[in-house]
Amino acid sequence: MSTLAEVVRSLDWSPLWISLKTGAVATIISFFLGLWAARKVIKRDYRAKSVIDGILTLPMVLPPTVAGFLLLLIFSRRRPLGIFLNDRFDISVVHTWLGCIIAATVISFPLMYRNARSAFEQIDPNLVYAGRTLGMSETAIFWKVVVPAAGPGIAGGTILTFARAMGEYGATSMLAGNIPGKTGTVSQKIAMVIQDGDYITAGIWVIIVLLIAFAAVFLINMVTGRRFRNTKRW
Repeated sequence: MSTLAEVVRSLDWSPLWISLKTGAVATIISFFLGLWAARKVIKRDYRAKSVIDGILTLPMVLPPTVAGFLLLLIFSRRRPLGIFLNDRFDISVVHTWLGCIIAATVISFPLMYRNARSAFEQIDPNLVYAGRTLGMSETAIFWKVVVPAAGPGIAGGTILTFARAMGEYGATSMLAGNIPGKTGTVSQKIAMVIQDGDYITAGIWVIIVLLIAFAAVFLINMVTGRRFRNTKRW
């Protein structure tokens, strides 16, 4: 029976590297898409806002395997979009790292969008009016006034988005599969070694994930807590 030290020395770290890369890229994409979507949605009337918000939030409430199945239908090489991407640009999504990114982005995007929207809705409108009075463009107001004012909420959403994207399992398994060294993430590695009865390796990966998750929660508390540090307690 292998000792803990031997298991650690023989550990293949590619799942962690793939998960970190996937989480980082998915977070960058979700960050800009989330801010853009939140900015557009808050300007809509109540009915349009409810419908659009429901569509954008749907991946967060759907089972990840359902979202993965829908993505598989969209990007399959037997479907129009999959055929178009493969024939025109030689881009394949199924069973590739690109599939990992798309799956992680779809699942984690609602967290970025919801946090950004909530942060934008709490901004004092007078800040925007002041920027317009000073002759600033709408783009300049958004990036120099709105985003800094909503900074803690956006930062918290970004951290949550990264944590969710890095830990994604269901949709990634459906769309990208579990190819070691290519699409095999930490979550998939844990499931695979447990099936093999290797609980020591699974335990090591679980500890690593727990540490990353704790770091994410700690950062969120630091970022959001800074805003309310001087607030009086009731």
